[in-house]
Amino acid sequence: MRITTGKYKGRILNIPKGIRPTQEKVRKAFFDILGDIEGKSFLELFAGSGAVGLEALSRGVNDLALVEYDRQCQIAIQKNIDSLKVKTCTLFPRGVKDALEQLTAQKRKFDVIFLDPPYYAEEAKKTLQLLSACDILSPNGLIVVQHFKKDSLPESLGDLMLFRQSKYGDTLLSFYRNKIKKSVI
Repeated sequence: MRITTGKYKGRILNIPKGIRPTQEKVRKAFFDILGDIEGKSFLELFAGSGAVGLEALSRGVNDLALVEYDRQCQIAIQKNIDSLKVKTCTLFPRGVKDALEQLTAQKRKFDVIFLDPPYYAEEAKKTLQLLSACDILSPNGLIVVQHFKKDSLPESLGDLMLFRQSKYGDTLLSFYRNKIKKSVI
């Protein structure tokens, strides 16, 4: 697998065995939808190889956090970070719940949060519930969930609202943002 665009274009990434990496066409479409992300902050949950986050870094993100529980994936991510000589990336070698608690305690905010949890395990919905309960999404930020097309996600959850879905074969990208709050005057 290679990084498709930006500063690290063409660089080969280490992919651990047993994961389902985000396909190149899905990554390309995702970043085309996002548009210019230069200077933004990016969080990848269930990072696997870190390919999506490192692609974001290649496209100009200035703050990247990767969360991964699996030890083999952590090793692959660290190899990828080292090979790119990246300085603006933090690997959180723990589960998503613990990482979100730590990020909330640190008062971190992210412009883009991407998650690609294991399919068929209700992890996408559970993680959205965790994200809706913590305050790490910037006011104009997005949460993007990559999931199996038959796994349904809620239209809204807490302050989060589904506003777009894009389908690529069996993969669906669901885009969430904070609900717009109307001022009472």
